[in-house]
Amino acid sequence: MKITIVRPDDLGEAEVARWRELQGTDPDLANPFLSPEFTLGVGRFRDSVRVAVLEEGGKVAGFFPYERGPLGVGHPVGFGLTDLQGIVAPSDLRLDARTLLRACGLGVWDFDHLLAHQLPFAPFHTVRRVEPVMDLGGGFAAFEEEMRKAAPKTHKTIRYKERKLGRDVGEVRYDFSSADTADLTRLMAWKSDQYTRTGRTDRFARPWIVDLVRHFHQTGFGVLSVLRAGDEPVSAHFGLRSGTVMAGWFPAYDTRFGKYSPGMIGHLRLAQGCADDGVTEIAMGRGGKEFKEGFKGREIVIAEGRVARRTAGAGLHWVRATPLNKARGAVLDNPALYKRADRVLKTYARLRGRTG
Repeated sequence: MKITIVRPDDLGEAEVARWRELQGTDPDLANPFLSPEFTLGVGRFRDSVRVAVLEEGGKVAGFFPYERGPLGVGHPVGFGLTDLQGIVAPSDLRLDARTLLRACGLGVWDFDHLLAHQLPFAPFHTVRRVEPVMDLGGGFAAFEEEMRKAAPKTHKTIRYKERKLGRDVGEVRYDFSSADTADLTRLMAWKSDQYTRTGRTDRFARPWIVDLVRHFHQTGFGVLSVLRAGDEPVSAHFGLRSGTVMAGWFPAYDTRFGKYSPGMIGHLRLAQGCADDGVTEIAMGRGGKEFKEGFKGREIVIAEGRVARRTAGAGLHWVRATPLNKARGAVLDNPALYKRADRVLKTYARLRGRTG
């Protein structure tokens, strides 16, 4: 197999078309995080992004997008922002993972949302988890009926709070695709406040992420949806769309309306907006949010792990990253630990706020 390393913007129209063709060989590859638009977009703002073009028999057999850091430590493109990672190729592709890393100049490749069924990386999984997916293939009415059966209490609560929001604040309206940059600026401000309030790292404190989100909004790869009550913006969601698949990315809401559960109302309205606009699936991403159980129609199995060659960089990476990854994994896999960690982070955030 021939492996050629290129920058994203060196890909020609034929390669991009082949990339999209390969996405059609596996339903899970259709996810926006595995689309050429995502890699090309991140590549505009990150010089470390590369793509390994895999050729077999004179034909492109697959693409492996990655980022190369110091000492040959590699990550998926947009590591920390992606909910799905892997090689864009047919599921039966035969390829030695360490041979791929050598061709990419990597000593190690770390992953945490890898498509678990991809054969080259299967021996290197340390943990397997699942990501929930909303199934809208039968239309919104069918989806809502299934939700009523699977999570009647959740559905009833959402609809009740939606009606109460309308009575107390004003008519509830939903804009599935807003082109207004002010709406996007507001969402990022809400999200930054949420990160700070809950003790998380503020992603929007990084200028390149702000620029990336604005770029996706301008190009239409990103879809900004806004829930309003009367004249008040209440919640918003910024997701990525590739064909008939939406990937949830940045949901946020105005805390003044927290008692109405605007995030949950927004999720249900998002499902309706997507179904009406031809989207058949919404990938909700990994996380400890229990309400996702009521929305999901199927699951994607993902894996966490690392592929390493015998290099100094790989050894140093193991020492630094492995204990932290194990601790994080233990928290994610244990609901009680997840809730406790969440409370600790929120307490830390409050104390940090009081001390300025």
